[in-house]
Amino acid sequence: MRITLLSCTLMLIVSPVVRGESWPQWRGPRNDGVSSEKNIATSWSPTENVLWKCELPGPAGATPAVWEEKIFLTTADGDDLFLMAVSVKDGRVLWEKKVGTGNQNARVSEGNSASPSPSTDGKHVWCFFGTGALACFTVDGEPVWNIDVNERFGKLDIQFGMTSTPVLDGDGLFLQLLHGPMRRDDNTRTGKVIRLDKNTGKTVWAIDRVTQAEFECKHSYASPFIYRDGSREFLVVHGADCVTGHDLRDGAELWRFGELNGPTKNNPKQNDPTFRFVASPLVVPGTIVIPTAKEGPMVTIRVNEDLRGDVSNKGSIVAWNHPRTPDVSIPLVVDGLVYVLHKDGKLQCLDLKTGEEIYFQRTYTGQHRSSPTYADGHIYFTSNDGHCTVVKAGRDFEIVSINEMGEAITASPVISNGVLYLRSYQALYAIRKP
Repeated sequence: MRITLLSCTLMLIVSPVVRGESWPQWRGPRNDGVSSEKNIATSWSPTENVLWKCELPGPAGATPAVWEEKIFLTTADGDDLFLMAVSVKDGRVLWEKKVGTGNQNARVSEGNSASPSPSTDGKHVWCFFGTGALACFTVDGEPVWNIDVNERFGKLDIQFGMTSTPVLDGDGLFLQLLHGPMRRDDNTRTGKVIRLDKNTGKTVWAIDRVTQAEFECKHSYASPFIYRDGSREFLVVHGADCVTGHDLRDGAELWRFGELNGPTKNNPKQNDPTFRFVASPLVVPGTIVIPTAKEGPMVTIRVNEDLRGDVSNKGSIVAWNHPRTPDVSIPLVVDGLVYVLHKDGKLQCLDLKTGEEIYFQRTYTGQHRSSPTYADGHIYFTSNDGHCTVVKAGRDFEIVSINEMGEAITASPVISNGVLYLRSYQALYAIRKP
């Protein structure tokens, strides 16, 4: 693959880049999927309101990261795995770096080894692949360090490949690697929580996360998140039938909320040996919304003085327990409302404090694996077959538009510099109001 083989098509006359908010990692500048940008396009097509389109060398579900004049994204090209940088001005490919080989597809077309999303601090960019390759480059494409987590932390053993996206915070790069043999007679579990020095790739700490998860429940495709409210901070790790909070300094487990696989008080349904977590927790000050899987519950816990030790059966920390959970998409909170995108395209709206269901409505009927993004009064999300839905935020359900792109999309929408970026399996689109 060479840069000359990639094409970038200008669809409209491109106006000068407007300085706005960067989108440095998967869930945006505050890790909650919320953008402060205004006047974002709500209707488009493959040609309408498109500033430019950059053809990509291969498919991936990784959400791009944006910092000032560069967009960073990972991709597969056959067996090879690449990190790329694209210009926000015109979609021109600035550089591409091969990070590894051994790309594997999951369920034919649902994903591949380029599913974890990159992150950046404006000086460097970090990328992780399902093969275990983890690398750091400068924003100009110069290599800084490269490791294989299989060699350092043990061989990855997970059915559909490791899709967890590391979280960047301060000088740390935090990973959760939750996996293990999917055999009914093998109780071996490999759960590690890790902090690396983002500048050198050296291990700051790596702890074992011990659970009683069995069979496929050992596997987690979710991503870690940093909780911070001004007085408390910790890393939230999700998988293997429980969610845990860890000290950022040494990885010590501060609290554990488990018994998410039934039958328990938290989940009255029967035990499911395939109860693997894909959707990550939603972390906002004072609250953690915990998805589960396989039509299990969604539980919201309070972050307070009682959140210490094993709180699996501590009623004082449970705000509410709802019988429906998203299977893949992370929930979104805006103005005290929780928006939950289900994989069949239904959108659910709940009151954050009480868990009261405000609406549960169908949008576009199709598989949805991306997570919703909010900007300027609207919620944006995409389906696997390329239908991009815009819903008005608020207690009254209203579909503003459904925009058909005709290309598979599993990456989440990104908003930066007044532009909506959509990454399909074929191309990266920059969409903006004229």
